[in-house]
Amino acid sequence: MATFSSVLRQHVIQTLAEYDQRGGAEFLRLYGFTAQPEYTVVHEGLSYDARAVLGVAHRLATGRLAPADEFHGMDAAVALLRKRGFEVHEPFSASAARAAAARPAARAPRAVRTPSVRSAPSRSAVADEAPAICPTCFMALPATGICDNCG
Repeated sequence: MATFSSVLRQHVIQTLAEYDQRGGAEFLRLYGFTAQPEYTVVHEGLSYDARAVLGVAHRLATGRLAPADEFHGMDAAVALLRKRGFEVHEPFSASAARAAAARPAARAPRAVRTPSVRSAPSRSAVADEAPAICPTCFMALPATGICDNCG
């Protein structure tokens, strides 16, 4: 079974660019995936097959494609994609069960105290910026802007 911890946001974005360039059916055929419309990654208003995207992103991160038979359930894949900042749609029953498990048990209301001194808001994390991508091989460009693979 593949571990996806090495897959970064940039790998997923590169995969989505290739998916757009090839088209969904060709992308799935090329990498040996069948469509799984229950789990989709939504990015910039477009939907992508989550399993295929993560499998190919794994290839960019590690050099080895994670084929469909290495996915034993989608919970870990969905969690990783969300952790990397992507919106993932999944079947209602799976998402409803996960939301119910995460919801705290009902408690009696408690009094709310307002502090006399307001604290400064916490700083939000800086989002990953997408690196420049080579239009030929879809690899991240170095600082020179010239692809190491294509020249």
